[in-house]
Amino acid sequence: MTGWYRFGYKLTWLLARLFFSIRITGSARIPPAGGCILAMNHESYLDPPLAGICCRRPIYYLARKTLLKWPFIGKIFPKVNVIPVDQERADMSALKTVIKVVKAGECALVFPEGGRTETGTMQPAQPGLGLVIAKTLAPVIPMRIFGAYKAFPIGAKRPRPSPIQIVIGEPMIFTEADLTGSGRELYQRLSERVMERIASIELPKES
Repeated sequence: MTGWYRFGYKLTWLLARLFFSIRITGSARIPPAGGCILAMNHESYLDPPLAGICCRRPIYYLARKTLLKWPFIGKIFPKVNVIPVDQERADMSALKTVIKVVKAGECALVFPEGGRTETGTMQPAQPGLGLVIAKTLAPVIPMRIFGAYKAFPIGAKRPRPSPIQIVIGEPMIFTEADLTGSGRELYQRLSERVMERIASIELPKES
């Protein structure tokens, strides 16, 4: 974990506790080592850093390449494991980087929906996650974030204090037997399986 990543981790945790009363359930389900894929619904810009504080190991993120052009902070993103992606086209280079990272034994966060929801409801899965699964067969840890859309929806100039909770589900294990078919149809089917699992995750009942 680099110095910048450690600093970002601690700062995110502090802000998440102060402004969003963050609650995380199921962190122990994230493997402490080895290649794996975190798959989470995408509600806001808050999602990547909040997913990052769900585990003690560093994770890699996909982010719009235009963010790297921001003054000062844009130069920090590569130091905190950001993988730039061109959202205006099918950016295979970014997905190849994710595959390489996972095969190297690292942990990467992928949003099955591709982009943030505009309505607060989950969007259809895109095939990108399925491609990463097919090429790595790494464990997929489904995660669902609740409350991030209310805190920072598309169009908002800044986030507002609002409770956020992340629930982490049981790992999904894929094998060669799951890779029937080929190409986009296969990748889409794998992504949809994960998206269905994410959608099935519910908030824990209050005791």
